[in-house]
Amino acid sequence: MDWFAELKAGVETAELVDAHAHNIVALDSAFPFVNCFSEATGAALSDVPHTISFKRSLKEIAELYGSKSSLDAVQEYRSRSGLESVTAKCLEAARISAVLIDDGLELDKSMKLSGTKDLYHLLMITYADKIVGFKSIAAYRSGLEINTNVSTKDAQEGLNDVLQAGKPVRITNKNLIDHIFVHTLEVAQSFDLPMQIHTGFGDKDLDLRLSNPLHLRNLLEDSRFSRCRIVLLHASYPFSKEASYLASVYPQVYLDFGLAVPKLSFHGMLSSVKELLELAPIKKVMFSTDGCGFPEGFYLGWFDPYLALYDFNVPRKHVRLYLLFCVMHALMEIFQSLKLFKLLKTYFLKMQDNYNKIKAVSGSFGSNGITSLSPAKLNINASLQGISFVRIMWVDASGQHRCRVVPQKRFHDVVVKNGVGLTCASMAMSSHMDGPADGTNLSGVGEIRLIPDLSTKSVIPWAKEQEMVLADMHLKPGIPWEYCPRETLRRVAKILKDEFNLEMNAGFENEFFLLRSVLMDGKENWVPFDATPYCSTSSFDAAFPILSEVVASLQSLNIEVEQLHAESGHGQFEFALGYTTCTNAADNLVFTREVIRAVARKHGLMATFVPKASEPFERWYALDDIGSGSHVHISLSENGENVFMGRSGATRYGISKIGEQFMAGVLNHLPSILAFTAPVPNSYDRIQPNTWSGAYLCWGMENREAPLRTACPPGTPDGSISNFEIKVFDGCANPYLGLAAIIAAGIDGLRKQSTLPEPIDDNPDNVKDKVQRLPQSLTESVEALEKDDVLRDLIGEKLLVAITGVRKAEIRYYSENKDAWKNLIYKY
Repeated sequence: MDWFAELKAGVETAELVDAHAHNIVALDSAFPFVNCFSEATGAALSDVPHTISFKRSLKEIAELYGSKSSLDAVQEYRSRSGLESVTAKCLEAARISAVLIDDGLELDKSMKLSGTKDLYHLLMITYADKIVGFKSIAAYRSGLEINTNVSTKDAQEGLNDVLQAGKPVRITNKNLIDHIFVHTLEVAQSFDLPMQIHTGFGDKDLDLRLSNPLHLRNLLEDSRFSRCRIVLLHASYPFSKEASYLASVYPQVYLDFGLAVPKLSFHGMLSSVKELLELAPIKKVMFSTDGCGFPEGFYLGWFDPYLALYDFNVPRKHVRLYLLFCVMHALMEIFQSLKLFKLLKTYFLKMQDNYNKIKAVSGSFGSNGITSLSPAKLNINASLQGISFVRIMWVDASGQHRCRVVPQKRFHDVVVKNGVGLTCASMAMSSHMDGPADGTNLSGVGEIRLIPDLSTKSVIPWAKEQEMVLADMHLKPGIPWEYCPRETLRRVAKILKDEFNLEMNAGFENEFFLLRSVLMDGKENWVPFDATPYCSTSSFDAAFPILSEVVASLQSLNIEVEQLHAESGHGQFEFALGYTTCTNAADNLVFTREVIRAVARKHGLMATFVPKASEPFERWYALDDIGSGSHVHISLSENGENVFMGRSGATRYGISKIGEQFMAGVLNHLPSILAFTAPVPNSYDRIQPNTWSGAYLCWGMENREAPLRTACPPGTPDGSISNFEIKVFDGCANPYLGLAAIIAAGIDGLRKQSTLPEPIDDNPDNVKDKVQRLPQSLTESVEALEKDDVLRDLIGEKLLVAITGVRKAEIRYYSENKDAWKNLIYKY
């Protein structure tokens, strides 16, 4: 049975994500410790020690602590060891690496769950400035038969009833609850966040008859919510079979078995989980502990189904296995086949997809708290995934993607906590030299640490024996380096949030050329894939095998592709990515570039994001032909609502006041921003009049010749503007630095309450006497940046010096080496 032992060992060492739990309480809290074992309250708590689940759970905690198996002995150990110690012990034993916290439950002397020695990272389902999901307890109030068509009037009357009832306020009016529920679900869907719903049993405050998930059928049948992700909590016990049925027929329904494990008897736990698996797809059944008040609840949330399935009398071991182990044995009962072992390797990957979909975050803490909202990837034992290597990736000041590669074992044993070393010169390298540029104040002296952001780790779609992960630059673990592009974006975004309660969202368009290799005069040359026009159907047909593989790879990384088509240039295509937070958008852009280049290479082609095509393209392209950009669409949100959009006829241009101020700031600083978004001399060969690239300093409404274009895509209310597009952003730019510069400019506009000039409603080249030309060279944009005190203050003096040093090195090199730009296709 060596194969079984290997699989079991792999599962036992997997680090885990707890998808639903609550905060803990202080040791002297009035919340009784016996609540760790039961949902009972009041006088009913006195009967808890006489339940099977209490006796089993108490024995397990006592064995973990090495104490006598009595409530008094366990509590004495807790008091002697301290809360921090027992919390670390419980979480380490359960191998919990990340927790999604529902902190809406108020308990006496509640404490924020916090990590110990990098044991795990704390996440919030709802938090003051970070939201990774929503949670509903409608089952506790008016039940799960949600009316999806409650009128605003009925909801207002319901609110009046609640307020007139006096204090303490308790919301029980069904119309009001259903109205809140429906609108919360709409917000969750618009931001691609899950909605967790309490179903099944709970404390006596709940009417069990109203918590049957079958009551949700009216909601699930509503087409408005077909793209939601709804997680039914607590195994829906005793309605587990009903929940399994819903997950099998509704794509938006997922299941979670926290609370049923461990509050039921061991046979009850096993029965409930098996009922969930009777119909539901395996990858839609998720784990949580529903730990509440006490760290022991997190520990008790894990269980060992193997011993129960095959011999209930075998002593339980202190191994808390991930859901897959339960799934494995349930399947074994059906198949009883050694071949199942091979199948289970793929299930690990499928379970990972499940967590990607609920966007659980397990990223590192930076200086500003939770640092990203990227999908969480579980660190599943690589021997079962077949993972050999991990690529640790970063984007340097010149916009080039780079990576260090380590064996999988070293990654988990050393790199996750300590990172890998990297020279400080890494942020002073240019597109033409792997050494520090003059004037950057960086050299080969000194070393930083690349700390992997585990929330971005995923299997590489085109090389499934490898994983890739984006990294942050730290002076030492836990101390961000001031030159780090990702940290710079987070820091500037935090200023926007702290001062104005705003978040910037972004969506990138990726234009690129597909090139094929041909021999000319005995030398290899790269020529366009085809010579078809804009949105050509024949071009799409010819490239479909490549484009479809790119889309599939991006979907596996949970990156949304909104549309794709052939562009105007020969062999040119475009992918438009989904809208998300600016930090996610930058991460997604990096991965998208990687995917496009790799898939093209797999098909014997080259994909390049270079702004203006190189030799021998002169025979197909002239300077006034189309180039490749990486246009970015920008909007602002406040508490999840698009506030860039104007809400009434009184707004100017269909833009809100704060939207106009932010956009005006970007327009005012656009010459300086170009040093970030158009970072090589070749970038300015693209930014030419009459090429839809935005050559003049102006803005326009749906004017594709303006560098800033306000847009109202399908679905936007008439007269309103949902976002604005920045066209002077190309594929050589570091997306983190480019977006940071945009936010910094927007902050300046908000602080000064800037206003926009009149829009240009004509081709700016036709009215060039009225508008200023944008910088026509990298030299001009660097000069503008050096004079820009606002960007200097917000981006940081040291980083700005390094950026200008790198840009000046690019200017010198390409001016002295006239043909060197032809090699850019190998770099970008």
